[in-house]
Amino acid sequence: MKKIIIYTDGGSRGNPGKAGIGVVFCNEKDQPIKKFGEYLGDNLTNNDAEYQAIIFAFKKFKAVFGKAITETADVEVRADSELVVKQLNGDYRLTDPKIQQFFIEIWNLKFDFNSVKFKHIPREKNKEADRLVNEALDAEGGAKTLF
Repeated sequence: MKKIIIYTDGGSRGNPGKAGIGVVFCNEKDQPIKKFGEYLGDNLTNNDAEYQAIIFAFKKFKAVFGKAITETADVEVRADSELVVKQLNGDYRLTDPKIQQFFIEIWNLKFDFNSVKFKHIPREKNKEADRLVNEALDAEGGAKTLF
């Protein structure tokens, strides 16, 4: 397992409101390996959830696959939030202190991997991660792990 594609999505109902995340790990052939959805809580923005989805994905990857695989993995994170991807790629400035903290955490987590790229994708190509977000929000608080 050298190249890993990670689809992430975060959403809130209310903005701020109840928030959840969805994460799908895929192999180099874009075939799903593991899927996760989790309810985050209340009074969170959509951007909070988008960032927390990536943080969750990095931490969960290391927990599931271990340090040795993580260190050799080339990861491509695909997200439908253009704002988040452009911020993580250094194209947009970070002005919100809370988002700055998320950015720093992601920056530090990136060092666990061989390489990390962030890619913006259309919402239509992120349907499974979005489905997991909505499933977590519908369950309101039930952490749900699939596969």
